[in-house]
Order: sequence, then C-alpha cells, then structure tokens
Amino acid sequence: MLNNHWYLVLEAREVPKKKPIVVTRLGEKVVFWRDQNGTVCCIYDKCCHRGASLGLGKVVDDHIECPFHGMQYDSSGKVTVIPANGKNTPVAEHYKVNSFIVREAYGFIWLWWGDQHIEVPELKFFEELKQGFAYATFSDHWNVHYTRAIENQLDVVHVPFVHKTTIGIGHRTLVHGPGVRRTKNQLRIFVHNTTDDGHTIPLKPSEIQIDEHQGFNELQFRFPNIWQNVISDKVRVFAGFVPVDEENSVIYIRYYHKITNLPIIKHFINLIGLITSKIILAQDKRVVLTQIPKKTSLKMGENLIPGDTPIVEFRKYREELLALNPSKPK
Repeated sequence: MLNNHWYLVLEAREVPKKKPIVVTRLGEKVVFWRDQNGTVCCIYDKCCHRGASLGLGKVVDDHIECPFHGMQYDSSGKVTVIPANGKNTPVAEHYKVNSFIVREAYGFIWLWWGDQHIEVPELKFFEELKQGFAYATFSDHWNVHYTRAIENQLDVVHVPFVHKTTIGIGHRTLVHGPGVRRTKNQLRIFVHNTTDDGHTIPLKPSEIQIDEHQGFNELQFRFPNIWQNVISDKVRVFAGFVPVDEENSVIYIRYYHKITNLPIIKHFINLIGLITSKIILAQDKRVVLTQIPKKTSLKMGENLIPGDTPIVEFRKYREELLALNPSKPK
C-alpha cells in the first residue's frame, strides 16, 4: 500500500449512530463508530484483553465497549475502564490497541494510512465535485487487488469490446493517444476513440498535444484510490477503489450531475445514472475477475500497446510513490 496517504474507505452513511461497524481495510480488521458529536472513530477490532471483536460490543457515550468483559476504549485505542477492577482503579497504559486518524468529507470516510506522528496533510478531492452536484452511490465487492480495479478504469482500449452494448456502441476501436499528464499525485488522461476506416493511422501518445485537443475525453486519477470520468461539465462518474486485502477490493461508484435542481427530476436522473453505472460495472467485473495475477506491478511480462500508456504511467508513478514512503504505518 502507499504509505502516508488518505484512503477513501467507506461511504459516510455506512457508519451509523450508536452502533459499531467492522470492516477489513488495507489488510486490517478495524471497527468504526461515532461519538456523541457524530465524529467517526476507528481502532483495531481486537480487544487487548482476550482478543474478542470489539465490533460485537456497543457504543457507550464516546467509547466502544467490548462485549466479552466490558472494557471500554476511547478513540485513541486506550482502555479507560476495566469493570472487573472497579471504576476508580486507574488503567495501565499498556491496555490499548492501535488507532487510525479518520475524517468524514464529501460523503465518504477517509483513513490516514501512514505515520501518525507527522503533520497530516489536507485531504484532497476533485475540486469541481465539492459542491453543486447531486449524486447517488452504490458499491460492489471485487475479488481482485485494488490495483486491478484501478487499471480497468484507466484502460481506454477495452470499451468497444467489454461495453459493446452500452458505452462502447459504435465499435470505435481505433485509439488516438492516449495523452497522459502528471500533476502532483494525479494523472490526467486524454483519449479519443474512432471507427477504424482502414486508412487512418492513430496518433501516438507522444503526438497528443493535450492543450490543443479540447474535444478529447478526459479521465482523472488521484492517488491513492479515487478516479473520475469527465463526461461533461454537468455529468461526472466517480469511483473509489478501496483496498480490502491483497485479493479483494470494494469499488464505490458515484454518479454526479447538475442537470436540474428540481427534486423529483433530480432523483429520477440519479436513479437512471445508478442503473446504467451498475450495468457498465458488471460488464467490467465479468472480465477483470479472470485476469491473472490479481495484483498488478510495473513489470508483469505483458505485451503492451500504445493504448496502454495510462496503465504504464499509473504503475510508474505508483512505484515512485512507494519508494518515497517505504515505511509501514505506525
């Protein structure tokens, strides 16, 4: 995993009030809950006493109570009460579990994976999605490493084949570029697929002058795990690729639009967007789950083509980021 990054890990509505939720994220089993102010808390889901799941317990004020012997943990992972010892007995420092820094923003829960003793940077999101859009969200579990899921959404060559009955109608198999531009922790991908007339030679990635091709479709990926398809100024599709473990991920798809502010019509557009997105994602999933291996890396013995440039750039950039922060979370 990329260390010292904010990871999207849940949709905000998945963490209810007064009830804990247990999930596996980035290979760790963790428990989330909300304190009395509604602030989200997250610690390891393993009682330091006898190893029981804290998620089976209950939320008591700002704390989570172990279902086995009633020990209560605060948001830092420290035990504050051991009932068997009496309420007035101080609790030793070693009664604790690891905790995570988490934030709620843009309708999602984000987890800081990395060093908790540094000044944690601002959480970054796609600026244009921060306000003005209506949206609807769904999620889907995939039995692949999250890098496989990401690369599928950077793959501009597969559209006329995998999605031939949906967004690939027209059989536009000829791929111009794609052009890829790096900014800090982000890739911008510009592509234009056309019908192969037997005469046109597609532009190479190096021949794409990004600023001169305003008609190209644009994809954006921000490390470590969020993506958007810039369909138009008023319609976007967002994805969060959540690492569960080395062989599993959860994909959150959100359909954004600002076509209208009329409540009923807005809701109807959201519904249509969700249905369409589910069909398209199912078409992707059918193929991606067959790819070997489940996890990708920079060099995999593949025979790549120019249309795979976004995938190559993603792998290169990810390797660079891994090298910058090789230490494990503390």
